[in-house]
Amino acid sequence: MAGGGFCRLPNGTVVVALGLNRPPDGAGGTGAPVRVLVHAANRARALTRLRNLGLRAVYLRGNAQPPTPDEITAVLHHPDGLLWRTAPQIGQELWHPIRALLGPAGHPGPARPAA
Repeated sequence: MAGGGFCRLPNGTVVVALGLNRPPDGAGGTGAPVRVLVHAANRARALTRLRNLGLRAVYLRGNAQPPTPDEITAVLHHPDGLLWRTAPQIGQELWHPIRALLGPAGHPGPARPAA
């Protein structure tokens, strides 16, 4: 797993930034690396939010790559408090809501074709 980190805000909440692999697209390979931002009451709740979305093997070890001020601003201004974008960033890529990373059922994996 790539690096990650956190930043405690003045109001007591935290912003956690993690480097993860994008869920596989069904072709059997691992996905491209992504940077995920989570805003939560504490670090444990931030990781629980990701685990509840189906990203089970999510751990925060150390604080090697804490979120930048721009990343903190982005996640604080998003209503869900969960964002992602490719890592390393490609050009001027914008942040995406977490549901754009997950399948239509809200869990990692490929999109299911309509019946």
